[in-house]
Amino acid sequence: MKTSEALKLVGGLAKPSKMPGWAYGLPAAECKTGGILKHVTGSTCEGCYADKGCYVFAVVQAAQYRRLKSINHPQWVNAMAALINSKKSKYFRWHDSGDVQDEAHLMKIFEVARLTPETSHWLPTREAWTKKYLNQKPDNLTLRFSMPMVDQEAAASWPNTSTVVSGAGRTCPAPDQGNECKDCRACWDPSVKNVAYGKH
Repeated sequence: MKTSEALKLVGGLAKPSKMPGWAYGLPAAECKTGGILKHVTGSTCEGCYADKGCYVFAVVQAAQYRRLKSINHPQWVNAMAALINSKKSKYFRWHDSGDVQDEAHLMKIFEVARLTPETSHWLPTREAWTKKYLNQKPDNLTLRFSMPMVDQEAAASWPNTSTVVSGAGRTCPAPDQGNECKDCRACWDPSVKNVAYGKH
């Protein structure tokens, strides 16, 4: 598949300035668990960053909904893999906005990762049901369960997690280095059990 065809089919990728590679976003309004949590006081989705700023621009929303619709296309997996491979990037982040929609979507993400073996994938999610599929995921994909409440301890039963802390305990270095990852790759690293982000 030509890169131009893949780009048109999947609706494009994002290139967050703070991160070392490419990313992919869906509408935050379509988050399943996140859509509930954003109405819960003290949750990590309360005041969601993807519900404000440039994310709410009409052109951004239109692009995100095109991506959401494209997931059901029979060539979506091949198109995503072709596009990621064309970037020759070592790191890819799934869902800088939005989340996994269902089991079929998760299995497609797993397959994209298998078809892009030179890329390390990071998939943060608040969908707890994904845990039962951990034994099916490829080794080059780190699936991190995002704890739903601020200052909630990381779940010991998950191999990889992320938490949000309101005080001491932050391990993400981005706020100390211009809100950029710089040399840090903890989110992509399966040997790092938990990444603690500061509340913002």
